[in-house]
This record gives sequence, structure tokens and C-alpha cells, in this order.
Amino acid sequence: MPAQNLREWPGTARRVTPAPGTFQVRVFVFGFTALLTAGGTYGMYQVISPVNVTSLQLLFAAIFALTFTWISFACASACLGFWAILVGRLPVPRISRHARMGRTALLMPVYNEDPQHIFAALERMGRALQWQGAQRHFDIFVLSDTRLPDVAAQEEKCFRDLRHALQGEMGIFYRRRTNNHHRKAGNIADFVTRWGGAYDHMIVLDADSEMSGEVLVSLAQSMAADPEAGIIQSLPLLRNRWTPFARMTQFAGRIYGPVVAAGLALWHGRDGNYWGHNAIIRTRAFAEAAGLPELEGRKPFGGHVLSHDFVEAALLRRAGWAVYMLPQLEGSYEETPPTLIDLAVRDRRWAQGNLQHVKLLRTKGLHWVSRVHLIQGIMSYLASPLWLMLLVAGLGLAFIARYTEPNYFPDGFSLFPAWPVFDPELALRLLTITAVVLYLPKVLGLVLALRDPELRRGCGGTAGLLKSFAAETVLAMLLSPVMMLIQSRFVFDVLAGRDSGWNAQNRLDAALPFRVVFRRHWLHVMTGLLFGSLAFAVSWAAFFWFMPIMAGLFASPIISWASGLPSLGRRLWLANVFRIPEEQSRPVVETELREAIPLLQAAE
Repeated sequence: MPAQNLREWPGTARRVTPAPGTFQVRVFVFGFTALLTAGGTYGMYQVISPVNVTSLQLLFAAIFALTFTWISFACASACLGFWAILVGRLPVPRISRHARMGRTALLMPVYNEDPQHIFAALERMGRALQWQGAQRHFDIFVLSDTRLPDVAAQEEKCFRDLRHALQGEMGIFYRRRTNNHHRKAGNIADFVTRWGGAYDHMIVLDADSEMSGEVLVSLAQSMAADPEAGIIQSLPLLRNRWTPFARMTQFAGRIYGPVVAAGLALWHGRDGNYWGHNAIIRTRAFAEAAGLPELEGRKPFGGHVLSHDFVEAALLRRAGWAVYMLPQLEGSYEETPPTLIDLAVRDRRWAQGNLQHVKLLRTKGLHWVSRVHLIQGIMSYLASPLWLMLLVAGLGLAFIARYTEPNYFPDGFSLFPAWPVFDPELALRLLTITAVVLYLPKVLGLVLALRDPELRRGCGGTAGLLKSFAAETVLAMLLSPVMMLIQSRFVFDVLAGRDSGWNAQNRLDAALPFRVVFRRHWLHVMTGLLFGSLAFAVSWAAFFWFMPIMAGLFASPIISWASGLPSLGRRLWLANVFRIPEEQSRPVVETELREAIPLLQAAE
């Protein structure tokens, strides 16, 4: 598995057959994004003064254009996905049940995780494969980077129990590395170089991943039937958490996620991306093309590649292997962080990894769509400081308008003065357009959910769907300014040279004490107070427009603490809020919910 040269590329890659209609849908997505951005930016230019435009106004308009481009791109992709689902134009898997399926390794990389939880999920997947009659085509590998001796001892015991439980029906292997070189990417590479030659494919999991036997077999059959495929990504849905924060995230992923994913799958075509888990990879292609080099320079931008999945997909595509997603495959799951604080811990590492992609944009030979993927990863974190700068610049303009004397004759003597221009009706219209662009993907997801009888019933019926939609919209709006400040700080930390380290994630539904939560959010409260004071000093109107932001920041300790209470999440379930179909049908991959749901139903 040689490390790839990022500075040179001979350009000898095989040609990937494009998916039908890819060019047309890309024209729509990028063209629609350009039109929305141009219209929004022109409207903003009209709102600020067309007379005597200052450098601060130009900066404000430029930042607005960047942020508006970001939400316009998401809106255009969601519109495409809505159309694709509505007319049945999703990518069709190339499944040939008569093709040789080959051998596939299920890889479970772990790092100081709960062994019982992980091995229980692996046992369910093993039994699901037995039910499909496909167990002879799959082996399970637990690839441990665990550093804690007690956890490692539990892993070994659970490994022996798993081998006994599956009774030799399939290969079960456990390996613990003594050197955590390159973290998860290095863990996978270690498997490839030691045992990868024995397997045609590998399905990479996360510690919170679980996949049904049907989707595992479908991925293997799709890969076997498509000799050009290097990576086929499934769409993992969120489940298995009880805190209100996690349940809100699960509901959003279940209702809005398929719309966005369908749009991505179409315009990505066979030049797609990889999310690091719940995907099948052609082992030989990965070994030949996806070896990651050390990046020059010091951390956080130098060293090993952190967000390796985007880069591995780009390198495989560079080598002439197709990378694409099959969002319609059902039975792929993962879990979400239970609290806002846990999400922030994970996001800190992701922020560093995605910003590291700035150095990788210059990689020779990448497909232009792969560069777009890297830019999207960068913008997913740069969007927060840009939004913060937009708010600060807007307040600055408001202060200048409120407390400085207008210059009615900026160009010397004139018969007619240059009156300062501000059209409140135009400003309100632009705000309305921005809100439509921002919330349209959610509305489209809701419309499709209401049209789907099974999905609608699984979410608590029409009333449950509408209540959950309203609750998610309000809670997400209140949390957005908090995440803006959290991610902005992450970006500043990375730019200041601070490394994220490597910490195990919390995957337990356990409420944090309020004092711990308040220590994490007191600065957000003070920032909300500062914004409120400055807005009030400008005018009541400015104070009113800043209210949603100030409310989220003021209440951030209470919202963060309350949204991390599992007991409150169960009450919301009883109130028919944030339900998802996976909790009603109780599929094979369910874990804790299998016992929890009957108790809740008895309490109704």
C-alpha cells in the first residue's frame, strides 16, 4: 500500500464510465446555485447604500455572498433530491445475484470503546448474514487501537464469546495494535497490508455502526457486479439514542437526510465521496491508490491526514475507480452524539481534519468534483466564522448609520445631495428569500414524509410529524448561534496551531450536571449579552432582529443541559415528538430500543 505522491500524477488513470444524466444534473445544481447567489448578493447590494459605498459595506456584501452561496448550494442539491425521489430517478444498484460475490471483510476499528456494545452489534450482523445464507462470503475483523488495559481485556473476552456464539459459521478475528500510527486510517492500512490480499472487498464500520444482513449482501453484490467500482457508500441513518438532542438529530436525519443524499448521489454521479464508514471498498484498488502520505509542516496542518475518508475517495477516483452512493439501500445505521457538548468534542477533531484539506486542494490529478468535495468539507467549518463576521460587520454598519453624520456631498459641490438609502421593504424581502433558501430542504423532506404512509406512521402520524418538525425547527434555530461560536473557536484554534489530539467518544445517554454544562457555555451567554447590548444601542428594530441569536446564546446552558436528559427524551417520545420508524418496526439491528419501547408503550 504505497504512499501516494500528491505533487505529481502521470495522468494514466483508467476512464470511469459516467452515470447517465450526470452532466445535466450538475448544470442544474451549479447553475441554480449561481442564480440564487447572484440574486441574493444583488439584493444585499441594494439594501446597503448604492450611494457612497464604503469598504465595510463591500466586506459585508462579500461575506454575505459566501454564506449565501453555501446555503444556496445545499438548497439546489435538496431540490434535485426531492425531484429524484418524487419521480423515482435514484441511482439503481448494479446487483447481479448470479455474479461471484467474492470474499468481504467486515472491519470494526475500535479505540477505547465499550466492548460489549460493539461485539453485540457484530453478533447481530453475523447472525443476519447467516439468515441471508451469505456467512461463508464474510469474515469479521475487530481492529483495536485501545490503550486502556482493562478495556483491552474485555475486548479479548468478548471476542472469544463472539467466536463461540457464531459457532464457526464465519471467520472472527481480533488484532490489537501496539502502535497507533495514523489512528483509524493507519488501522485500516495495517489490515490491508497484512490480510487484505485474502479479500476482494472490505466494509468499513465505525464503533457505532450497524448494518442489516440484506444491505451487507447488497453492497457485496453491487461491488461484484461493477468492475469499475472502488467505493460504494450507503446512507447511514441515525438511531438508538434517547436524549432530546440526539432524538432531534435522528429525526432530522430521517426526514431531511434522504432528500439531501438523493441530490448528492445524482450530481456526484460516479465521482462521489466517502464518509469513512458503512461503505464497501475494493481492497486491491484501495491498496494501490489510497495510501496516505505524511503532510509537510507542523500540526495541525501537517502530519498524518485526519479526515482521511474524503482524501481516500479522491485518490481512488484519481486512479480511475468509480466512487458513488446508493442512498436507497435500507438497513445502514449509526449513532449520534447524545449531547451538544459531545458533538463539540467530535467536531473539534473533524474541524482540524477538514481545514487540513486546504493543503490537499493542490493535489495533482484530482477530478474537479473531488476538489469540490474537499472545498465542501472546508466550508462546513469556515461557514461559522463567516457567519460571525457577517453579524459583526452588520452591527458595525448599523452603528455607523446610527452615530455618524451623513456626508450629503461626497464628491464636492452638487445641486442635489446624495441621500443615504435604506429600503426596509427590500431588506425584509431579502430576509424572506434567505429564510426560504435556508429552510426549503427541510420543507421538502417534510412533504415527502407526509406523502409516504409507512414513514408517516413511523413518525407518529401527521400530527407527530408536524409537531416534530416544529420542535426541530425551533430547537435547531436556538442551537445554531451556539454552534456558530463553538465552530468559530475550533477554526481559530486550528489556525493558532493547536492540535485536537485523539479522544474516545462518549456514546452513553448520561445527563451531565448543570454546573459542568454551564462552565462550557458561560462565554456564549456573555457573547449573547454583548450582541444584545450593541443591538439595543443601535435601535429597537436591531434588537428585535437579533432576538433569535440572543435567545439561543442566553439560554445555551439550559438548552444544552435539558437537551441532554434521557428522561426528557422519553417524555417527548410519549408526547409523539421526534419518533422515527426504526423504533416502531424494531428491525434486526435494534439494541436498547428493543427493551425500551415496550416499557414506554405500557406507560402511555
